Amino acid sequence: MKAVIPLAGKGTRLRPHTHHTPKPLLKVAGTPVLAFILDDLVALGVTEVVFIVGHLRDTMQAWIEAEYPQLTGHYVVQEVQDGTAGAIALAEPFVDEDVLIIFADAVLEVDYGLTKTLGAEYAALLWAKEVEDYQRFGVIVTNEDGTMKQIVEKPSEPVSKLANIGLYYIRDHELLFEGVRHTLATDPSPSGEYYLTDAFQYMVDQGAKLVTAPVDGWWDAGKPETLFETNGHLLETGWGGVDPDATVEGAEIIEPVRIEPGVVVRGGRIGPNVTLEAETVVQDSELKDCVVGPQAYLERVKLHDSMVGGSADVRDVTGSMRITDHSVVHGEG
Repeated sequence: MKAVIPLAGKGTRLRPHTHHTPKPLLKVAGTPVLAFILDDLVALGVTEVVFIVGHLRDTMQAWIEAEYPQLTGHYVVQEVQDGTAGAIALAEPFVDEDVLIIFADAVLEVDYGLTKTLGAEYAALLWAKEVEDYQRFGVIVTNEDGTMKQIVEKPSEPVSKLANIGLYYIRDHELLFEGVRHTLATDPSPSGEYYLTDAFQYMVDQGAKLVTAPVDGWWDAGKPETLFETNGHLLETGWGGVDPDATVEGAEIIEPVRIEPGVVVRGGRIGPNVTLEAETVVQDSELKDCVVGPQAYLERVKLHDSMVGGSADVRDVTGSMRITDHSVVHGEG
């Protein structure tokens, strides 16, 4: 089994950080989002991955090759951002067997083992999460047997609460790419994009059975507010703690937090849901729901719902902020 991971997006909702860091490499609980996905693939036994790259592609490729040398990677450039079907179409020359398609916007808790036990009658497996705010998502409308009938984007009526999370196992890869080519031969959406879900609809229309599978956890990291929620969830579930090589003096720590090696915290209050990456210094400050990069310096700040880049220097500031690496923000002391 191979995998295809589209990574070409610009991550506009997470600017300014994505001006210099690919969105899948932004960190939650001190770990790039893409690492959670690739760790799962390695554990599953996948050894070959097609990466659809674009924005900051050299940075992306260098990180993958350095961190996952055991993977055979194919890097295909999506020159035109023409949607998910356009992205997956670029992988066709490399796919000659079962394939996982994973969109790297979230930390996922799913049973990948279902790919090994899927009944022979099914052409694909679509993981779907039941949600209450179904209007925000593409939802999968199913038949009584759990197979896909159609996917409806952001429905105004509750036709289904099964949100399409962007994780798919495709057994009939030939029919998938036939559907992709069929989709690309039609008119694009008003935004100029072609959607992979239309290729799934083509598969269904040809008589293929695409069955849904449950999702244990789906933690979005594609926009700031959900990134903070995901960071907090991970800190609560095994990714938090104060490293023995960190220094905490006279500060109140409210769990969950992640305080990495070499961090120095003096005075103030840290937490809940705060990640301080290695060698950051925080003095006389209050932080909650924050992600702070390595080697940053914060003094007399009171921040919430903030992303602070590595080596940033922030002093005498109150509120919420998103600043990139090496930024300098000094308020009135």
